[in-house]
Amino acid sequence: MTAPTATEAPPLPSPYPLIDYLPAVYARSQGAVRWTAGFDDVLASLINVIDCVHAYVDPLLAPEEFVRWLSSWFGVLLDESWPMAAQRAVVAEAVDLFRMRGTMAGLRRHLAVVVDGDVDIEESGGVSWSVRPRPALPDDGEHWVRVVVRPREPSQVSEEAVAAVVRAAKPVHVAHTLRVLP
Repeated sequence: MTAPTATEAPPLPSPYPLIDYLPAVYARSQGAVRWTAGFDDVLASLINVIDCVHAYVDPLLAPEEFVRWLSSWFGVLLDESWPMAAQRAVVAEAVDLFRMRGTMAGLRRHLAVVVDGDVDIEESGGVSWSVRPRPALPDDGEHWVRVVVRPREPSQVSEEAVAAVVRAAKPVHVAHTLRVLP
């Protein structure tokens, strides 16, 4: 066996050599040992992937490409400008964030996950009711949210991405304003 080159990965040992699963009489045959070792070399990479499949579906452990793929499972849109830690956190907390979606607590939590820094939210806090239904218009002035974000690293926060989070996490009929401060 030759040593692997710089571009070639070293061979993976098989955690389950096939010869161990054959009758003992075959283990004494060098031909059978070499023949099954060939299969072990081919199967080792597949077995190692299957053994580590839990790491591929855990957003905190998965490779970056898989994090984006996992986000599609939950219908989460990730912004490429977010740090990878924020993208992983949003995917990891997607179920809880969707459970609180449309509430101010949900908006606060979503922004806390995405923005590494201070988030101040001021809201009208009121509810309204009517004897006859009327559509709530975003410019009615009755329901509003003001969001001020002060990220620790302003270069890593996109105002458009934060605005998309606010639009997705606040109630639809509520008007909002956003300021991202340096």
